[in-house]
Amino acid sequence: MEEFDRLVGIMARLRAPGGCPWDREQDHRSIRKYVLEEAYEVAEAIDRGDAHELCGELGDLLLQVVFHAEMAREAGTFDIADVCRAICDKMERRHPHVFGDVRVEGAADVLHNWERIKAGERGPAASAIDGVPRSLPALQRAERLGEKAGRVGFDWPGPEEVLAKVDEERAELGRAIAAGDRAAVEEEIGDLFFAAASLARKLDLEPELALARALDRFEARFRCAEETARASGRPLADRSAEELDRLWRDAKRQLAGAATRRLAGDTKDR
Repeated sequence: MEEFDRLVGIMARLRAPGGCPWDREQDHRSIRKYVLEEAYEVAEAIDRGDAHELCGELGDLLLQVVFHAEMAREAGTFDIADVCRAICDKMERRHPHVFGDVRVEGAADVLHNWERIKAGERGPAASAIDGVPRSLPALQRAERLGEKAGRVGFDWPGPEEVLAKVDEERAELGRAIAAGDRAAVEEEIGDLFFAAASLARKLDLEPELALARALDRFEARFRCAEETARASGRPLADRSAEELDRLWRDAKRQLAGAATRRLAGDTKDR
C-alpha cells in the first residue's frame, strides 16, 4: 500500500545519516516504553468511542512497529516485510476454517482450534498458560492466565464457586493481618486480587476495565467533594471523619443525579 510504504520510507530516512539525531540514537530497549504508551492510548480512544482519535492513535502505534522493524533491518536480523510475512503466515495457519477445509460450529470451536494450533507450534513441552507476558498489568495478566487454564478444564464451574473463593481469601487475609505477618498479608492480598479477577472473568467482565471505571468514579467523587469543601471555605484536610463521610455521600448523590439527567436528555434527543 502506498501510504504504508511512505511510512516505512520516512522511518528509514529518520534513521539514516543526516536524519534525525534523536531517532538515530534509539534502540529496541530505549523505545520499549513507547510501545506500551501508544497501546494504552489506543485503548483509551476505544473507550471514548472517538473514531478520529482512534485513527491517530493507531498510526502512532503502527509507527512503533515500523521503528522496531527498521532498527532490525539495519542490524540484518529482519525487516518490515518479514514482520508482515510472519503475521500473515500465522493468521492463515490459525484459521484453517477460513483458509483450509476445517469446519467449525461457532466462536468456541475457533478458540479451541486456535489454542490447539498454538500448542502444536510451541511443541509437546509447552504449558497451556504459555504466551501471557509478565509485563501485562497484573489484573489483565490474571484474567489471561485464568482464561488459558480454563480452556484445559482448570477452572471453577461458575461464579458462585469463585465468590466462595473470594470469601475464603478475605478470611485468610483477615487472619494474616491479625497475626501481624507482613509477608503473609502481601500473599493473601495477592490471592484476593486474583480471586476477584477470576470472578470478573466468570461473569464475562474485564477486571482491568472494571477497576479502571471504579477509579474514574472515585476520582470524580473525590474532586466533587473537594470542590464543595473548598467552596465552603474549609478544605478536606480540615474536616472531621464524619464531615468527610457526609461530603462523600453528597458527591455520590450529586454525580448520580447528573448522570440521570444526562441519560434522560439523551433519551429525549433520540
